[in-house]
Amino acid sequence: MLCGIDEAGRGPIAGPLVVSGVVLLEQIDGLNDSKILSEKKREKLFDEIKEKSKYHIVFTSAKTIDEIGLSACLKNSILEIIEKLKPYCDEFLMDGNTSFGISSLKWKIKADATVPQVSAASILAKVSRDRYMYGISEKYSKYNFEKHKGYGTKAHLEAIKEFGRSDEHRFSFKLKALDENIDNNLTSQAIIDF
Repeated sequence: MLCGIDEAGRGPIAGPLVVSGVVLLEQIDGLNDSKILSEKKREKLFDEIKEKSKYHIVFTSAKTIDEIGLSACLKNSILEIIEKLKPYCDEFLMDGNTSFGISSLKWKIKADATVPQVSAASILAKVSRDRYMYGISEKYSKYNFEKHKGYGTKAHLEAIKEFGRSDEHRFSFKLKALDENIDNNLTSQAIIDF
């Protein structure tokens, strides 16, 4: 049996990284890359996937991303998924182009659109993250997280210019649009072209 793994939230400047692993126990029709599906379709499939699979979802906070870096957070999440789901499968496949140095992990570009287990993981990760961003949007109403989910839209960047970053923002993601410079001594930092 195959466990598909995918993430949501690698690129945003606010909110968590969410990584999901799925072992399908039954066939599910309509699976695809979560970014291609409508929100309504993703929500419907989310519940069906949870009913018809063994799955594990890992959230990593913006604070932890700042502390140890995105790659380490991805690797730790994948290792947790492997540990939790290895009783149900004998193969692990991640969407993308790297195994993060994990010997038992295979990878495939566009797996989220071509491998049902990875499509399912993509949907669980995206819906879980979107729900989280909706959930915090009232507390952080100045930033309109419910609209952009933490990605670097023009409106989001304008809100950061006006109000600064919240504790849900990634401080290690330096933004060219805000004329922020990277500190070469901090390996967890990334320059984001917004």
